[in-house]
Amino acid sequence: MKHHFVGIGELTETPRVAIVIDVMRAFTVAAWAFARGAERIVLASSESEALALKQGHSGWLALKDGPLADGFDAVNSPGLIASADLAGRTVVQKTGAGTVGALAVASAPLVLCASFVVAGATARFLRTRGTGSVTFVVTGEDGRAEEDLACAQYISRRTAGNGVEVAPYLRRARASQAAANLAEGLRRGYQGIHADDVELCLEADRFSFAMVASREENLTVLRSIAVTGH
Repeated sequence: MKHHFVGIGELTETPRVAIVIDVMRAFTVAAWAFARGAERIVLASSESEALALKQGHSGWLALKDGPLADGFDAVNSPGLIASADLAGRTVVQKTGAGTVGALAVASAPLVLCASFVVAGATARFLRTRGTGSVTFVVTGEDGRAEEDLACAQYISRRTAGNGVEVAPYLRRARASQAAANLAEGLRRGYQGIHADDVELCLEADRFSFAMVASREENLTVLRSIAVTGH
């Protein structure tokens, strides 16, 4: 496979296969939402769209970055979502980087959203598909986010087979600006951050499913797909 690593702003054409990476925290949160029973996640382009989708569909929940706001049910924190009961629910998610990146490549034939917690399963999914060229969309910091790039490179290496040591990639993510920002926000008492967020974002290969985004009824919808093997 040929692998390319780009920021959202560097996308010049629609890739055939896109892996959208947001480690801290959108696609760690999405994975936890599926683990807590969510049926699907609808990716919204704005907070107003997220609220409109929630209001237009009975039983849907809305989630956003930052502190909890009127109309929203949850925030973009794995530590907070990990205890939620989301069985059978549809979650509408809007974040500043991850959902933006996924929507930017939504027309691609195959779109996966990933973070460290689903990295191994994402790599196995790619191997089973036998895809050719793969574009990794590094969503944070205009494509320079170290935690996202480290995760993308780990998945890239894993597509060639197992036996890849994850520790060096996790060390890079732990030393990232995003991790530092979360720690500082926690210290300052900012709402929407949980004490376990960074650690949960760095739990490599916790879940055995990949997250595939596709268009359904004019919406970009993320669903989990179980992936067997190691």
